[in-house]
Amino acid sequence: MHRRHLLAGAAALTASPAFAQPRWPTRPVRLVVPFPAGGPADICARVLGERLTTVWGQPVVTENRAGAGGNIGADLVAKAVPDGHTMLIAALSLVTAPFLVPNLSFDPLRDFAPVVEVFDYPMVVAVHPSVPIRSVAELIDYARAHPGEVTYSSSGVGNTGHLAPALLAHLAGVEMTHVPFPGAAQAQTALIAGQVTMAFNNPLQTMPGIRAGQYRAIGVTGDTRWRDLPDVPTVAEQGFPGFRASSWMGFLAPAATPDAITAQIERDTRAVVAESGVTARLLAAGFEIRNRGRADFRRQMEADSALWGGFIRDAGIRME
Repeated sequence: MHRRHLLAGAAALTASPAFAQPRWPTRPVRLVVPFPAGGPADICARVLGERLTTVWGQPVVTENRAGAGGNIGADLVAKAVPDGHTMLIAALSLVTAPFLVPNLSFDPLRDFAPVVEVFDYPMVVAVHPSVPIRSVAELIDYARAHPGEVTYSSSGVGNTGHLAPALLAHLAGVEMTHVPFPGAAQAQTALIAGQVTMAFNNPLQTMPGIRAGQYRAIGVTGDTRWRDLPDVPTVAEQGFPGFRASSWMGFLAPAATPDAITAQIERDTRAVVAESGVTARLLAAGFEIRNRGRADFRRQMEADSALWGGFIRDAGIRME
């Protein structure tokens, strides 16, 4: 009887989550942002990192590793120790990279474990006031009348600010020239200075310039009109039914990270995103809250890989 009690006690300890799962985190957590400071990914990392520091009892440190359209930071995380202490704040450009970069050092769908899709956002189509363009139809007409003269800035190759106008030009059968910059802030500065004709940029960077009259909004790329621009029609409303282009932002870990750890990160992060104060800060920055978990986030990445990968191949888009 004594021996049976000992065996039963040992089995109970082994089955208990407190004994079966390692304590995490045991040191500071790095959130690698593969873009310059000030953009959507940076805001995502800093807003959530501030609260997760309290939740996890360890510092959550934002580390900007910009370069190569986000691929430098992504490569760093893909090769990191898979223990949950290093994560990537990823955007759509992660899944388009294999279609643009020969011999890419990582596979987005194989080398990362999606954890939480935090938010997404449409793009605002903005043109410099020096050009006589006040609608998407006028933009297409202008591009047709001035072959090769319409230029657009973006924060790099393969992101939504690059691919959305490329898709529009492809559908309309016109030529528009892409001018990539290291980050969204630089792309926006180029538009303000009149160095490019237009930009498809995120609401965070676009709204201040619209209010200041530095450029004008002629469309948005979401399913519906943007809440802060109710008088600006969608691209779909302006002759391109079904047109939609948005970018997401989320947490990813190295692929071999234990399931128990990614489950904890998912659970804790989604709880933080759902807090009213955090939600308010993200909405104020121009984002649409998604707060979707691992399975839904993976399906989103797979769908965007198929959608944009097919377009990149069909349109013959290459890394400039």
